Amino acid sequence: MTGATVWLTGLPSAGKTTLARALADRLRAEGRRVEVLDGDEIRTFLSAGLGFSRADRDTNVQRIGFVAELLARNGVTTLVPVIAPYAASRAAVRERHRTAGTPYLEVHVATPVEVCSERDVKGLYAKQAAGEISGLTGVDDPYEQPEAPDLRIETHQRTVPESAAALHSLLTERGLV
Repeated sequence: MTGATVWLTGLPSAGKTTLARALADRLRAEGRRVEVLDGDEIRTFLSAGLGFSRADRDTNVQRIGFVAELLARNGVTTLVPVIAPYAASRAAVRERHRTAGTPYLEVHVATPVEVCSERDVKGLYAKQAAGEISGLTGVDDPYEQPEAPDLRIETHQRTVPESAAALHSLLTERGLV
């Protein structure tokens, strides 16, 4: 089976992990080997000790990109719901995949910051508004939106199953499922 990395980038609470898990369930039901590299889990187990400076965020993205490419080249569809706020970091991961000949798709989970703030799954927007934290991506730290993602999904205008179906269609069109 052909593996691939599908990087889902977007703001905190955009729906990246929810979408990745829904797609993973569908792909597993179809007999695919799938892994979800959740950003929070990676920070706990692979990138413990890294902060949220630009350099640390870049290091985190490069580590995740390395693991994703390794899994994908070994036949695993690897879903990566990770913010990855900087275009240069994402481009480096794409280049690593291109050089290795491993399929790579970038999906922009394009949910407006206002909607993300309302969802506030982890309470980050409330903490930032209260002055308890700073450096929140898309609020007081930059998020560089992808200029030409392979797919842009507006989760605030689609249900989770509709969003997962759109992503599944892209994988099908590219011959990756």
